[in-house]
Amino acid sequence: MSKIMRKDAKKMLGNVPREYEFKCQDGRMLKNIQDLEEALKSMSEETFMFHSNTEKTDFANWVRDVIGDEKLARDLAKSSQKGQAAKSVNSRIAFLSSKLN
Repeated sequence: MSKIMRKDAKKMLGNVPREYEFKCQDGRMLKNIQDLEEALKSMSEETFMFHSNTEKTDFANWVRDVIGDEKLARDLAKSSQKGQAAKSVNSRIAFLSSKLN
């Protein structure tokens, strides 16, 4: 497992370029993992299932390909419920934030 450096944590917690923002099926735009956490807490089950099901892992793909966080992407890919996904994002934000101190 690779060690997370302060600069990497800062990048993963930061906003993505506008052209790489995640557009949810419900219309909201996500520009960082904090936005993802808030969206997961409040989105409908239908929206969650649209993006995360047996055939699609949109949240995990975005986190891996755009945010650059392999660990969180793996956790999201395994999350079958939005509460579980939100908890994974919350834990990862706490971990990354601890690297900034």
